[in-house]
Order: sequence, then C-alpha cells, then structure tokens
Amino acid sequence: MKNKKFGVGLVGCGLIGTYRSEGLGRLGTLIAVTDKDTDRAKKISIEKNAQLFSSWREMIKLKEIDILIIATTHDSLSEIAIAAIKENKHLLIEKPAGRNSKEIKKIILANKTRNKKVRVGFNHRYHRSFLKAKTLVESGKIGKLMFIRARYGHGARIGYDKEWRANPEISGGGELLDQGSHLIDLSRWFLGNFVNIKGAMNTYYWDMKVDDNAFMILKNKNEKVAFLHVSCTEWKNTFSMEIYGEKGKLEVSGLGGSYGTEKLTFYKMHKKMGPPETFAWEYPMKDNSWAIEIDELYKDILENRTPSAGLNDALESIKVVEKLSKESGYDHS
Repeated sequence: MKNKKFGVGLVGCGLIGTYRSEGLGRLGTLIAVTDKDTDRAKKISIEKNAQLFSSWREMIKLKEIDILIIATTHDSLSEIAIAAIKENKHLLIEKPAGRNSKEIKKIILANKTRNKKVRVGFNHRYHRSFLKAKTLVESGKIGKLMFIRARYGHGARIGYDKEWRANPEISGGGELLDQGSHLIDLSRWFLGNFVNIKGAMNTYYWDMKVDDNAFMILKNKNEKVAFLHVSCTEWKNTFSMEIYGEKGKLEVSGLGGSYGTEKLTFYKMHKKMGPPETFAWEYPMKDNSWAIEIDELYKDILENRTPSAGLNDALESIKVVEKLSKESGYDHS
C-alpha cells in the first residue's frame, strides 16, 4: 500500500481546477478530466495526458479513478459528491462543499454507509506560514490563546457583479461564503467551534444580490474571540491574521501573488513586557498548499485516518455563514 499510486479524476478545469491538476504530488496521477467548458478541459487533458470526458456522470464510473476532485461552481458540488461516493470514490471537494448546510448534510448522510475519505478544500491551512504558526501555538510558544483578528479581501474586477459568484442560485452566497469560509475555518482550527456568532453583512459597492462585505465577532465556549472581516471592495488585495496569546503574537500576512509575499512574524513578550523580541519567516517561493493538502488525503486513505479538514468542518463553517446571513437579510438557502 505504501507504493500505491492513486488515479485522480478532475471535475472543473477553471483556475482552482488547474491548480489542483498541477499539485497532485508523487502519489497522484491525473487520468480523467471534464468541464462544461470543453476547451478548458481539453487544455488540461492534453497537458496531463488525461482522458477527456464530456460528462462527469460518465467519468465517475471509470474504475481507475480512486479520488475525485470537484472544483465546480457551488451549485454542483453536493450533487457530484453524492454521485461519486456511490461510485466508491474518495473526494476532495472545494470549499464551501455546498451552497448551504442542507447540501453538506446530504453528502455526510450519503457517506455514512460508504465511509469514503472526504476532504474539503480548506487549503489555507496548508500554507507554509500557517503550518509553522500551528506548530508554534501547539508548542506553547505564545501561551494560552486569547483572540484572533483577521482581514481577507480583494478588489474584484470589472463585471464581477455579473459573474456566477454574484448569483445566489449558483453561489449560495457572497463574500462571507467565499473568502469568509477560509477565515472561519482557520479561526476554528485554532480556537475550536463557535457558540456565539454575531456580525453584519452588506452590499456596499457591487450591484448584486449577495454581500460584498461581512464583519464577524465569533466566540468559542471559553469566550475566546475571532474578530474577522472579509471584503471584495478591498482595493489592494489583503490577507492578515493575528493570533494573540498570553506570551506573544503571531502575524500571518500575504498569501503570495497579488496578496504579497507570505510571511509569519512572531512577537515574543518578555516577562517584564516592553518591546517584544521579534522573529520572522518569509516564504517567497511558489505556494505548495494544494500539493500538501492532497498528500494529506493520500495519507487519510493509506492510514485509514479521519480527514482533519472534512465535511464536519465545512458544516460548522457554513453554520456561521447561515446564521449571519439570516440575521442580515441575505438568506439565500
């Protein structure tokens, strides 16, 4: 089993699907692709020497496929996942795994008797800076956690309000569901589930039915707080997450590309306080989170592990989205 190579099928050959096709690691081989846009699928098919299918329903019947990556618009995620589970495929589903909690629960129900390994694409957990930050937190370097403050945003582009993400029937929601899912998941990764959920959403700029900004104050059972803001009116692409402990602070900034060089800074407090001792790690190299994430799925299968970023994580994340959406008048479920 250690030398097993996994046959991978890809549904959805857009930007994220392309990243996935390029980050399969040593244990994965792309053997089949499909997309509504035949030209996009054909391009990856030729580059990766993979079979081209016109229908995902036909493709998932291919016995050589061990793992299916689903990188489609949100309205298709749940349907394809359930069908693939019935064909005994392990899955990597892009976040948010469904337009609402009902769709995610249907996937969970479908997998109860099949027990396939299902990961949800929360790849931000696997950025070098966050893997290092997690190690520092778990080693007690910043002491007991107190709260998290984070911002994540982009400036979108001309016509953004006409794209599929602006259509609630396809996307299920706006900025809170899109980039917000990542911030919620990362905050849960450090603080655990949130039992007190407050915030506000609005559409300030774009002419669309979904939110373009969301603000969150999330508390866990021990009153630890995540103070989060996501935006698609962030005219300079921004990512910043600060993790505060009793002995210091970790700050992750940038994600590479237009978000700037990925960097982790550790501010270590002295016993007498005053200016902290500062340590920094920069990661200017290409983002490899996609490859690390699917490598974790390979290990889930080979070692029969429960995926650490799975359907239950997606469900907890979308519960936060749904509560704030209902309270802010953006309930599209």
